[in-house]
Amino acid sequence: MRAQAQAGEISLAYFDEVGFAQVHPNRSAWTVCGEQHCIDAPRGERLNVMGALFSDGSVMHSSYWCSTTAELFLGFVTELAKTVTKPLVILIDNASIHRARAIQPVLRLLEKKGITLKFLPLYSPELNRIEKLWWLMKQRWMALTRRTKVDLEQTVNHILTNFGSQSKMAF
Repeated sequence: MRAQAQAGEISLAYFDEVGFAQVHPNRSAWTVCGEQHCIDAPRGERLNVMGALFSDGSVMHSSYWCSTTAELFLGFVTELAKTVTKPLVILIDNASIHRARAIQPVLRLLEKKGITLKFLPLYSPELNRIEKLWWLMKQRWMALTRRTKVDLEQTVNHILTNFGSQSKMAF
């Protein structure tokens, strides 16, 4: 599929969802021996993002403050389909919202229009290139800080909008 995309025969997109917390997760910290390490970690809403990383390096994304549903997924795929002129192949994991019975009729219609979902093998996130983008965002590009909803949305949007110019990744 990558060769087909490089030859210009198809558009290839790696799709996935990710959630961002207002309080960045603390992965590790140093504490004086014998003392307890305390972190202020109030719970807040999560910013959920759907994204498609195209094989040409561009990204399309949508963010929202509600739970991910099959209907939201379908809406994103429909919008994604409007951005391409070639047959579109979307590499995707096996989340239940991607296979929901309620959206199957619309997915079949999209397939007739050249939109194909290729499901990755179970438990193989390493095959989905956008997973590396999410990791870089959370581990490298976003400062470890508490954010307001507005700040979090702006930070995530800034990274994804400027992906390829200010934020880059290599495979």
